[in-house]
Amino acid sequence: MIVEILIAALWSISPFGEAKVGIPYAIFNNVDIYISFIVCFLANVLVYPVMKFFLDHLNHYLLKWKFYKKGAVKLARRIKIKAGSNVTKFGFVGILIFVMLPVPGTGVYAGTIASYLFRMSYGQAFWANTIGIFLSCAIVWGMTLATYHGVK
Repeated sequence: MIVEILIAALWSISPFGEAKVGIPYAIFNNVDIYISFIVCFLANVLVYPVMKFFLDHLNHYLLKWKFYKKGAVKLARRIKIKAGSNVTKFGFVGILIFVMLPVPGTGVYAGTIASYLFRMSYGQAFWANTIGIFLSCAIVWGMTLATYHGVK
């Protein structure tokens, strides 16, 4: 069971799944439903400070490399297009909704980059991302439990 919890936490940290994959993985591998929610939520929340540190300190140095800069600019444009109108119009709530949507391309990674691009304060962006993650986890958790109990 520890291995499944660790794998669920790693999925929740991963940009390829976040808690949208971690929670279902944990529940379908018989991890307690409350432990799966808490572990995946907290693991997903840890992404924000790490990404913020990366964007504030390491991104500056990596932009000197052409292959990194090309990918970073492409990603920034994509996120700015997806989140731009919501963040510009709604600010805190825009980031919260953008992170909350449990669909591919949204989540804490994109939310952190969007809050960085739109120059939100650290505290405001952290809470918008955290509340959005919580709501997204709750949606995924509820849908997974409904599916799991429907399958059994």
